[in-house]
Amino acid sequence: MIRIYIKRAIEDIRNNRMITLVTIVTIALSVLIVSSFALFYANIGKMLSTWQEGIRIIAYLKADATEAQIAEFQQLLSQIPDIDRIQFIPKDEALAQLKEQMKHQESLLTHLRGNPLPDSFEVSARSQEGNWDKMEVLASRIKSFDLVEDVEYGQKWLQRIAQMVELFRLAGYGLGAVFLIAGVFIVANTIRLVLYSRKEEIEIMRLVGAANNFIQAPFYLQGLILGGLGGAGGVVILMAAYLTVTAKLRQTMIFGFIHLSFLSPPVCLSIVLASMLVGWFGCYLSLRQFLKN
Repeated sequence: MIRIYIKRAIEDIRNNRMITLVTIVTIALSVLIVSSFALFYANIGKMLSTWQEGIRIIAYLKADATEAQIAEFQQLLSQIPDIDRIQFIPKDEALAQLKEQMKHQESLLTHLRGNPLPDSFEVSARSQEGNWDKMEVLASRIKSFDLVEDVEYGQKWLQRIAQMVELFRLAGYGLGAVFLIAGVFIVANTIRLVLYSRKEEIEIMRLVGAANNFIQAPFYLQGLILGGLGGAGGVVILMAAYLTVTAKLRQTMIFGFIHLSFLSPPVCLSIVLASMLVGWFGCYLSLRQFLKN
């Protein structure tokens, strides 16, 4: 019996190729847009979490700093109660780290004359739970030491990025809801057109006593197939775009500083299953209205 349902569903898809193609492409584009938001949010969320694991302040020391002065400065930093961890980074080690991060662009560093980087201290502050003013006070206090040439403090732009990501997440929810509704109605209209093209056949089947389940099953299968193909197509397009972008990023300087990852297989499977559910629900709406009439 299931084989008969599948055969009838495939026949309907073949007989209405243009409508079916438009439906699959529309669902694929909807999935592509929504999953793009999900991919962006997942990656930027990981980056923010990594950056916020320890709030860091980089204190760059003056070029003429002696070992005794550096040791004394480290002792003074350890007495500040808001500081959790202090790590001294010699300039040679800093240059080695930079070369490792930029190993795909080694040619940019091969012609350096000497080491342009200064000695520095990486200071991790205790969690301030979003109290940015307190972090600014700590950064200013570190910068006030005579041995410090400059302080790098990026918490302001991290806060702005976090706010932008939150807005982006809300926009993603809104767009997801819009495209979900659009997908349901597109599938519903497609199934409705197929139903009307087979109206006489369905009426004869009902007159001879065919059960509603027997009539409806192929259409539900058709909705699941349309939703599944559209969802899988959207995920494949997104993966192709992701691979293209990462290949381009490998040729730039920022590749060593960011780590992108694609959506996990369970998430991709969930997207396809959600698309199938959209197809099923669109079919349900059409059948409910058609059989009622």
